[in-house]
Amino acid sequence: MNRKILIWSITAALAGFLFGFDTVVISGAEKKLQFLWGTSDVFHGIVVIGMALWGTVIGAFFGGIPTNKLGRKKTLAWIGVLYTISAIGSSLANDPVTFAVFRFIGGLGVGASTIAAPAYISEIAPAKDRGKLVGLYQFNIVFGILVAFLSNYLLNNIGETAWRWMVGIEAIPAAIYTIFVLTIPKSPRWLLTKLRNAEAVSVLEIINPEQYSEKLMKEIKDEMENTVPNENIFLRKYRFPLILAFLVAFFNQLSGINALLYYAPRILGEAGLGESSALLSSIGIGATNLVFTVLGIFLIDRLGRKQLMYIGSIGYIVSLSLVSAAFFFNWEGGTMPLFLFMFIAAHAIGQGTVIWVFISEIFPNHLRGSGQSFGSSVHWVLAAVVPSLVPVLFSTIGASMVFLFFAIMMVGQLLFVIFMMPETKGISLEGLSKKLIK
Repeated sequence: MNRKILIWSITAALAGFLFGFDTVVISGAEKKLQFLWGTSDVFHGIVVIGMALWGTVIGAFFGGIPTNKLGRKKTLAWIGVLYTISAIGSSLANDPVTFAVFRFIGGLGVGASTIAAPAYISEIAPAKDRGKLVGLYQFNIVFGILVAFLSNYLLNNIGETAWRWMVGIEAIPAAIYTIFVLTIPKSPRWLLTKLRNAEAVSVLEIINPEQYSEKLMKEIKDEMENTVPNENIFLRKYRFPLILAFLVAFFNQLSGINALLYYAPRILGEAGLGESSALLSSIGIGATNLVFTVLGIFLIDRLGRKQLMYIGSIGYIVSLSLVSAAFFFNWEGGTMPLFLFMFIAAHAIGQGTVIWVFISEIFPNHLRGSGQSFGSSVHWVLAAVVPSLVPVLFSTIGASMVFLFFAIMMVGQLLFVIFMMPETKGISLEGLSKKLIK
């Protein structure tokens, strides 16, 4: 693999590290904040926790605009600025509303990163390595999650202001990332959509100096010549990739993955573990996520996206059913971490590895930002709704019914994989456009 492509991909993928850290760091502080500010379950879930998620929804919904107009690189740099402001501001907040506002700003960065980073990496990656390179974004997400769990555990006992350090320490990697991302080149395929051909050619020659030739340029130009100015992803010919993006994002969140990550210590506490044991088990969840994500990235260009989704779907169904049964039959708390580790492993090797790769592949170059925005918006609307309802649902219908619902939804995902999902491995982005657009 070209060393420069790897370095550029890792740099862009570091947006995923901040995504993972920002998303999960709240799990160590959320119970302390609810006690400190005396908020109700509804206010805590919808405002204190939920505002960051709604920021993510808006970032995902509108993130395609700067990704297309300013370019992938500039958007990634602005994302770093948003993360830095959010971390500093939320750590200094003295009331729940101010805290929620700064968490909302961080959410904007999370949502936009799910568009700009996978789009950028997919557009600089050779087809044979695209899965693993875009998968670096997911690797960084789970690495950020693991570091956040570890950081929360280490900072938990430093005093009453521990929560400020938990949420504020993110400013350091956010500032470093912002500086690093300024060193990467612009996406060649984005440059071509802006008719900046000379700049695009110079980047393409670096990306694939041995095989760069008229063939790749011809494929890209042929696609551009067959596009209509100012068209959008909701035209009839783009219906199939639109449905695919919707369903893969829909099932990703209806697995309950974000509900588990945001509330891992609370869920483990309900299963009978003490606060320290729950936080320590959360680190185990993060480590399992990391190990199986690495395995998924290793396999995605070998087995393909569809095979990983088969494996993940079956793992979801088994593990979620066991979690539901553990709550229903009041099994000993020691079994719960094992079942949750199984669930995380199934997610990491399947949906976790596949989602951002798959959505970044299925739309044509000139609409990739918009298509990525659509898939990310579906993902994040559900990621905002589902975790926001968790505290209320746990206290009303109970954890066993919540996890049983997630298990049933994963049966639906398995049917989607069997009957609808196409394989995209090893095919150029332009070749996929011809295959999927009717």
